[in-house]
Amino acid sequence: MSTLLSYDPLILALLCLTGFFAGGINTIAGGGSSLTLPVLMMLGLPADIANGTNRVAITVQCIVGVAGFDKHNSLDRPAIVPILVPTVAGGIIGALTAALMPGLYLKPLLLGTILLMALVILIKPDTLVPPEGSEVLSPQQSRGAWWGLFGAGLYGGFVQAGVGFILLAALAGGLRYDLLRANALKTVCALAFTSVALVIFILFGQVWWIPGLILALGSMLGAHLAVKIAVQVPQHYLKWILFAMTLVACIGGFLSGGY
Repeated sequence: MSTLLSYDPLILALLCLTGFFAGGINTIAGGGSSLTLPVLMMLGLPADIANGTNRVAITVQCIVGVAGFDKHNSLDRPAIVPILVPTVAGGIIGALTAALMPGLYLKPLLLGTILLMALVILIKPDTLVPPEGSEVLSPQQSRGAWWGLFGAGLYGGFVQAGVGFILLAALAGGLRYDLLRANALKTVCALAFTSVALVIFILFGQVWWIPGLILALGSMLGAHLAVKIAVQVPQHYLKWILFAMTLVACIGGFLSGGY
């Protein structure tokens, strides 16, 4: 961990700033880890350690995000448990797999998911932005959404980067939540399987706390600001913010050169 270095103030500021942008991106859309993972590795953390350390920031930003959405009455509390069943199950399997086999080969899947999300928003926005007044479904009423949530947990437990897009596809596209409430439930799901993953990575000694906590500080601030934006912006505009975030995440993934 000495590669982080002599704790150079500029490097620590860069890490905190990266966390700020990633926290905002993850709270409104997803893909923030496509920024944080390359930065952590650039600072000298091995791929498996970067993957585990990144979960510290994700966990903290999700706590801030969930509290913020709940404060603004945007969180569908009764839906939490049914939605968490498949996501946490997938998250446990994914995190155990990642702890034993670092996720070094998932970049094509990540970029493909992000690009697909951007295309869907442009070509068929009703798929991810259901018309106002659409009836919300439960995971038991939509087996496709149930497996989508399980797959999101599996992928998120494994590598995290881009999992928000998969969750939004299941929650907004499958269960027909509007983007605001889908983002709130997405944050709950991410908190659940990331917390489980963090415990597993800690047990395997794959978390470095100093960079993780510095990244978390920026992520908390980014998530707090993003919730304020999300609850005030009309759904029509939130759709285009989501589209912009997909492009940012995609560019970050391309520039990273791989995890």
